[in-house]
Amino acid sequence: MAGKWRLTIDEAFCASHQLRNYKGKCERLHGHNFGVQVEVEGSELDPEVEILVDFGELKRITREAVGDLDHAHLNDLPPFAVHNPSSENIARHLFRDIRTRLAAIAPQARLVSVGVSEKGSSRAMYFEAD
Repeated sequence: MAGKWRLTIDEAFCASHQLRNYKGKCERLHGHNFGVQVEVEGSELDPEVEILVDFGELKRITREAVGDLDHAHLNDLPPFAVHNPSSENIARHLFRDIRTRLAAIAPQARLVSVGVSEKGSSRAMYFEAD
């Protein structure tokens, strides 16, 4: 069996949101310092440098993906006009954005998952089966 490498980076952004139809205090306007965890994997390293993905580049594309969310009211953004800006939906949105960006810089790597947390003790992970 061939081995694989898995890389994980953490990023963060600040934003406000309201969970429509929540029937509780989270339906009111509130904010979080959201945490974002990104995992990538692959079985082949870049032949010149012998790395899967440069950590700096992975952080850069993740920062670009969260850039539109940072210091925004998430409900006002097009991705969350219909879907609630829950941690689950934010994770899915970021997964799809980061996957596209990753393919452009490291085709040998595959995005495994994106996790979003509103608090350090709870995280919603999004991934898509192969």
